[in-house]
Amino acid sequence: MPGTESLEDFYKNKGIPVPLCDVTGNFSVFKVEAKPVSHKQPVRYARREYYKISLSRGHNIYHYADKSLEVSGTTLLFFNPHVPYTFEHLGDADTSYFCIFKEEFFSEHLRGSLKELPMYALGGKPAYSLNAEQDEKVAQIFEKMLEEVQSDYRFKYDMIRNFIMEIVHNALKLQPAENLYKHVDANSRLTAVFSELLERQFPIESTSQKFSLRSAKDFAGHLNVHVNHLNRAIKLSTGKTTTNHIADRLLIEAKALLKHTDWNISEISYCLGFEEPAHFNHFFKKQTSSTPSAFRV
Repeated sequence: MPGTESLEDFYKNKGIPVPLCDVTGNFSVFKVEAKPVSHKQPVRYARREYYKISLSRGHNIYHYADKSLEVSGTTLLFFNPHVPYTFEHLGDADTSYFCIFKEEFFSEHLRGSLKELPMYALGGKPAYSLNAEQDEKVAQIFEKMLEEVQSDYRFKYDMIRNFIMEIVHNALKLQPAENLYKHVDANSRLTAVFSELLERQFPIESTSQKFSLRSAKDFAGHLNVHVNHLNRAIKLSTGKTTTNHIADRLLIEAKALLKHTDWNISEISYCLGFEEPAHFNHFFKKQTSSTPSAFRV
């Protein structure tokens, strides 16, 4: 989906070359040394095409779908490609570790799916607070991964998968952190995340691109919240329904494509996620009292 950060984007944004381990195994691991925070970054959500496990130290706020979690000390965090997230450093950043990997890294080696793990399931809690002993234990696992990716051992990725699952099981023995950071208006926050996720699907720039999140249920699934919760938050914040917001943005894009491209109606219909041109005609006429062809003239 447009706006989703790929692994290639990740390396480019960080200004680092793609490591050999990622080219061959869809996996990489990093150790980030302590550094001062120079200025406060604006809160911007992003979806990634990869999973991330992070051992974070210091005072931070993690914004995850409709939740914000304020943590001090050491926190083990699990982020997946299906939920937009971001974070803010509230103090100087201490030494931390993280690894990133695509679902393919596990797909042939894990019974079931990563999405079935509690920290990645719908409504799951991604953060686990660690004490000093737990911090040291998980840090040692990350150090083993750092060492192993540099080795020539034939089965090193099997070992790394085992290390990742060891981290997962260490987390499952703990209770997720519950000290949610309270915002003035949680409904407005969820509405903002929804709006950003909606907007990221545009503009439609080629006939092979397709608007894929078309319903409140689609967005709720990507935001890891119940559809009724999403609908209620958006209605309370804006006075309009989720469906209205989606239809309004879809109509703006439809008009732009009709006016500024030479694509035929069928192509535009497909790009906007309609199964049949007749469905697009019905939608457009309902919204504007005009057919797409008449609007184009």
